[in-house]
Formats: sequence, structure tokens, C-alpha cells
Amino acid sequence: MSRSDLRALFRSNDRELKAVDYFADRRDEWATVVESLVRHTRRVHEAGFDVEDLETPRRNVLVFYGVGGIGKSTLSRGVAEHLVDSEARGADWPPLDPRVGRVVPVRIDLSRDSGSDFESLMLALRLAVVELGEPMPAFDLAFQRYWERNHPGEPLEEYLRRRTWFSRFPGSRSLSGQMQSVLSDVAQAASLPGTAGVLVGKGLRSLVRALRDRRHQVRSLAECRRLADLLEAEPDMEALSYYSHLLAWDLSRVSAKRRATLVVLLDTFEDVGDRVHRDLERLIQRVAWLMPNALFIITGRNRLQWDDAELEGQLDWAGADFWPLLVGGAVEEPRQHTVGYLSAEDCERYLCERLTVASRPLMDDSARHLITANSHGLPLYLDLAVMRFLDMYRKNGRAPVASEFNLDFPALVARTFRDLTPSVRQVLRAVSLLDSFSVELAAAGAGLDHDAPALELVERPFVDLDPGAPWPYRLHNLVRDAMREADSTSEDRWSPADWRRAAQRTVDALEREADGDRRRLVAALRQGLTLARDYGLELGWLQDAAFRYVDDFVWEPIELPASAAQASHNAQIGSAAEALAIALSAIARRQRCHRSETAEQLREVLASGQLPEPLLELPRYFLAECDRDIGNFASSLEGMRQVVDAGGRLAPTAARGLVHLARRVGQFPQVHAAAEALGVEGRRDRALGDLWWTQGNIALACSSYAVNRDEALRLGQQGEAALSQACLAFAAAFRDRPRAGEEITRAQDDLGTVSIRWAELQTKIASLVRDAGVSTDLPARAEAVVEEAREAGLTSSVAYVRFAVCLHATVLGEPALQDEARERLHECVRGEEFAYLAELSYLMAGEDPPADLPRAEWVDERSRVRARWAAIVDDRRREAAAHRGD
Repeated sequence: MSRSDLRALFRSNDRELKAVDYFADRRDEWATVVESLVRHTRRVHEAGFDVEDLETPRRNVLVFYGVGGIGKSTLSRGVAEHLVDSEARGADWPPLDPRVGRVVPVRIDLSRDSGSDFESLMLALRLAVVELGEPMPAFDLAFQRYWERNHPGEPLEEYLRRRTWFSRFPGSRSLSGQMQSVLSDVAQAASLPGTAGVLVGKGLRSLVRALRDRRHQVRSLAECRRLADLLEAEPDMEALSYYSHLLAWDLSRVSAKRRATLVVLLDTFEDVGDRVHRDLERLIQRVAWLMPNALFIITGRNRLQWDDAELEGQLDWAGADFWPLLVGGAVEEPRQHTVGYLSAEDCERYLCERLTVASRPLMDDSARHLITANSHGLPLYLDLAVMRFLDMYRKNGRAPVASEFNLDFPALVARTFRDLTPSVRQVLRAVSLLDSFSVELAAAGAGLDHDAPALELVERPFVDLDPGAPWPYRLHNLVRDAMREADSTSEDRWSPADWRRAAQRTVDALEREADGDRRRLVAALRQGLTLARDYGLELGWLQDAAFRYVDDFVWEPIELPASAAQASHNAQIGSAAEALAIALSAIARRQRCHRSETAEQLREVLASGQLPEPLLELPRYFLAECDRDIGNFASSLEGMRQVVDAGGRLAPTAARGLVHLARRVGQFPQVHAAAEALGVEGRRDRALGDLWWTQGNIALACSSYAVNRDEALRLGQQGEAALSQACLAFAAAFRDRPRAGEEITRAQDDLGTVSIRWAELQTKIASLVRDAGVSTDLPARAEAVVEEAREAGLTSSVAYVRFAVCLHATVLGEPALQDEARERLHECVRGEEFAYLAELSYLMAGEDPPADLPRAEWVDERSRVRARWAAIVDDRRREAAAHRGD
């Protein structure tokens, strides 16, 4: 059923005019819902279906996703309404297939503005099935225990009454009574005094014992195999998510005459997480998995990623084996669908129904056909066209004809732009400078001292809302481009100087925003650099922000839109802002490309002469780092020394870089002395960890890495902590295989939130070291990691892989394999660089290195180093023998 469009209603005095917020057809989507329900109910009713089966892949999730403004939320609402009342859509959608039977839909808006949370979601599921008229004893018992622990002294009935979010559920008034009835029945069956003591103390223990003993008084409940365990579990949010299993079990026990299929519609799913922090998504996925007899219809902007096995750890069930119908290319329903643009038929129907006079379309055929052709199926165009059409109708007292309304999208935006008040136009111009904005940013960029025009702007249909972004609003891209064109001909258009002043105001406002969390720092830096580059502004606070960006080794992309010079293929760097933007982009991108590409770009930045003196150390240090990674030892050494000598913000980091270079050539006493002098700012403990593992002091190395990791976590430096954890996993792998497995898992989890290519490879090398002498396929696995390291231009990673294979061959005691492994390790040796690894490959085997191999300077006697590495090999041989069962 279409609702009144209040925006249109209050634009005309004509009481004959009817304006409704009409939802265009989407017949195909409804047909998909019907087919999904038919297939779902058929599976649930099959003889072998078991709601308590936790291993069978799930086929109970239907997904509609697409860009903002395409009608996903309207689709979700329409489906929910039609499932409740088959007449709600009139003749647009046919009734539900009779084979499905009765359904109970519950729609939950997951947007951050809706006021919903996970507890509300679970309550909504329970409230939805109240209308079945049967108790849900297993769920109600567990939920009452959760409620008493987390809402002490607060009656559930009162809570539901006060929260208007629950007022739309008819069962909100009778739920508490149903739950109390369950408690009374259970207390009586188990011979417990009253109901209050059933779920606490002795009462709880007696009930659990009765369930486990399957006493006849509670035998029906005892058939729910996991109820006793859940009643004993700590009643927190995690346990609450598992209670969905109990609700599924209860629903499977409903009598045949009252049985129904629960359909859970979850809208605005993009708001449950940011693709990195998936805590809420994990809980919701758990509900979907534990309720295989319910169909979940999810709508949002993003494709659901539950079929991605790499999300294991962030989600409980990740991969195609668990969700076979969510993978790309699946053909059976329910599966994932994009919600596309409207068909011409949909557009026609929309325009016919949206505005009517005396039950007839206000627009004539020619006007509708013209708008449909110009829209190309874009719902935003239709919405703007309707508003424009209505304004002309109000001004002229008649419906405009097609010749008066032949507007392409830019022209339509131009007319919309001119219809705005001057102050709102000023805000619209200002926000067109930004990728995303807040009301405060919009007002500041426009030079206003009040928010009213910005608040009016964000209510317009061409402004998208993304609550998960650092700033929640953004102009639709088509409007943004067309508006700038439209402004060039307006009477109050801005001059180039006006645009530059607005850009400066916006950059100044972004400085205040950059003091927030890292997401805002990166977003402010990206937008600020774009404005400084495009309008020739001074760098100002962007210099400090650039150093803060590189401090923590997280490396979110800093890609900027192409400049006018770049668009015209003029690659010359023309400003400090452009030079800094290119430098930061290259530094971040080195995690995804060969280090030589980054080095070349940084050399161009330095050669341009555009950066001010305080910023020169930024490209200079990372160029030296890239030179080190790709094997340009002398160039790296010179670059690091220049940064140290300059004494700037990166001097401690470059000092650590000199320590790394000294370690590469086996100057370990020098490394020891220099590392001790680094201090916390120079990551002393990580540098010491790098030293100690080479000496065979594995326990000392692990301790140093752990200290550095914990210090980084204390300071909120997630990237440094993840890097230290990867190093810790590598060191632990030499002596303690069980611990190494735990440390590797933790490193993988930590690296899921940052992008550090070297650390990701170091974690994979840790797995090789852990499995040396044990895994039969280790050489093949090693070659795969070598290939990755070569693609990234990381010579140290290649050398470490070769050393791991040498350890593997030495443990196995296979001369041919050992000779081959050493030969490949020798290929990594460049003069003295990495010669210490080749030397160790002989010392660990109790052999003398070749005379022509450069010797390392060890911290203590070579004999002690030999003894420690030989002990590592002996220990691994014993572990390998135990593993084989020798």
C-alpha cells in the first residue's frame, strides 16, 4: 500500500491532488522471494531435516544489494507488508504461493539511526511468533535468565512499553505473560517452589539436573539437547545469540495447525559493521545459522561476504562450504541478487501512481514517456522530476506538457539548483568540494554561522546518508557533477576566488576533524590534500597529519581523484600538495605492488623540488626502505643516514633502519649497541628481537617482541603491534610448535585490520618454520611464498623462506635436499648481505661454512651460536619423530 508523500502534499493547495510515495513494481524481486520461500519450506518439511543439525550447509539467506537510493528499503518494506496482507500491493504482486503455507514476517531496520541493537533483534524475533499462540519454552527459560541478569529489577513488560521501537509488534503486550506461564509450568513440573527461584541458585541446578536426567516431568524440554548447557552458560550477549537455536527448536515443535514459517527481513545491513569490525555481524550470522527453519531476507548496499573463507575468525561460519548459495554464480534460490535500475514499465507505473488528480495520473502520456526516457531507470531522477513537475503545476495552475519538461539530468539538476534558497545553494556548492560531509562541515565550508541551510540540504533526495562513514552525508555523484556545471550559469555563481575561499574554509574545518580517530584522520587528510592540490592552498596542518598517518604502519589507501594535469597526461608535479599526495599514495600502495614502483615514484617526488624542507624526510626515508627491500644496500644506507642526520620526526625510525641494515650484513655487536640506544620511539625491543633470534636466543627474542607488541597496544598503535606479533610468531616457530600455532593465529587476526605486506609474509614464513622437518609438502609451500615475496620486491622474505627450507632439510638429514636448499639460499647472498643466514645453515648442521662465505660477527662466540642452533635442530628432530609415531 502506498503512503502519502508529505513533501509533495505540502507543495500545493489543490485538495484534488493526491501524492503518494509509490513503490515501483519490482515484480521480479517479489517472484524471487516467492521462489525462495517455496524452496525453503520444501527443505524444512523434508523427512531428514533436523533443526538441531549444526553441520549441514545453510540455504536460508536471500540477499538483495545495490547502490544507495535504488529502493532496497522500500523493497524490504513492501515484501513485509505483502507477506502480512496479500492485498497490500493490490494487483502489482500476486499472492504468496499456497505451497508455502502460513508465514510470520518480522522486519528489522539495522540502521544506526533506528535505535535497534542485538538485544532488540532477539526480542523482535520472539515478539513476532507470539501470534502463533503457543509458548516457546526453551527460549523463554533461557531468555528469562538473561533478562534477570542484565536487567535486574526491570520487568520485561515495562521495558517493552517504554521503548516505542517495540510498539509495532502486536505481541508486545502478551509476551511477558507467555514467559511467566512457561516459568510456572516448569516450576510445577520440576517440583520447584514458585517461579522466581527456577533460574537461580538451587532452582537452576535442580532444573538443569532434571533436564540432563530426562525426568519425565520435563522430558519434552529435555529433548532439546543443548538447553541445559545454555542454561548453565554465563547469560551474556554471546549466550543470547545462541538462544536463537532454542527459538528454532521451539518453532519446530509448534502444532501443525499453528505452524508457520518465520521470515526475518534485515534492512540496511551495511550498518552492522565496517568490513573490519564484524562483532555485530558475527552475532547476526550466528542467528541465521542456528535458525535453519527461518528464511532471512537481507537488504543492504554491499554483497554479503559470508562465502569468503578468509573471514574465518571474524565470523563463525565463513566459506562456500557453509553458505553454498551465497557464492557468485549460484543459480538456486535463495541466493544473492543485485537490485538494479527500474525498467521502463516500472518508471511508467511509478509516474502514473505517484501524482494523481481525481484518481487519474496528473502527467499525460507524453510527459511520462519523456521523463522515463531521460531517467534511464534512475530512481533519483524520477524523484527529482516529480518534484519539479509538481512545482510547475503549482505555479502555472496546470500540468506542464512534455515540451515544457524536456530536461536531461544536468538540466533537471540545474532547475532544482535554482529553486533552492540562496543560503542552501551556498551550502550545496561548499559540499560539492567534499566526498562526504557532516552538517557542521557543510556550514563551515559555506562560511555560515548557523546550521539551518545545511540541515535543509541533507533532507533533499539527492543527498545520500551513510551512517558508517566518518561523515554521514554525501552528494549523489551525478548531482555533484551536474551541479558544478549548472552553477556556471546561475545568477549568484561563485567566481574562482569564491571557490578558493570555500576550499580554504573547508580545509580549516577539516583540521578540527583530523584530531579524531584514525578513520577521520585519513578521511580528512585525503579530502584536505585534494582541496590543497586543486586550489593551490598552503599545506599547513596537512604536514603534521601526513606524519601521523605514517606513524602506525596501517596504510589505508590515500588515492586522490586525478588532477587536471593528470587528466591531460601532464605528469609533472606542480605543487607541494600534489607532491605530498603522490608520496603518501605511493607509500601506502607499496603494500600492494612491487617496491621498485614505489621507489620510482618517490624519486620523482624528491626530484620535483616541490616539498618543503621539513617534509623531505618522508619520501627520503621510505625510498631508503624500498631500496633496502629490493636489494639496493648502498642506496638504502645513504638514505637512512641522511634522515638520521636531519634529526627530524623520522630520525628514530631511520636509526632503526640502520640497525636493520647492519643486521643484514651480520654486524651483530654493532646491532646490539645501536638497538639499545633506540629507545621506545625507535622500537628498541623489536630491533632486539630481530637480533636475538639470529643468535639462537629464541626465548629472548620472543620476550623482546612481546614487550614491543604490548607497548604498541598500550599506545594504540595497531600497526606496530601487528608487525611485532608477526615477528613473535616467526621466532616462536623455531622452538615451540604449539605456541607458534597460537601466535600465528593471533598474528593473522591482527593483520586482518591492517595492511602490512612484509608482516603477512613473515606470518606465512612462521608457518614454514613451525612445520620444518614435519610437513612433507613444505618445499612446495615455500615456493609459493617465495613467489609472493618476489612480486612484492621483498628480498629479506625470500631469504627467510630459503633459510626455513634449509632448517627443514637439516632436520630430515637428507643431503640432497640440504644441498639444494643451501644452493637456493646462496642465491640470496649479495656480498655480506644475508651471508649470516647461509652461515647458520652450516652451523646448525654442525658443519664448517665454505671458506669463501663472508663470516658474521656474532654477539658471543661462534661456538655458542652453533650449539644453540644445533639444539634447535635436535629438538625438532625429536618432535618430528613423535609426530611420525617413531
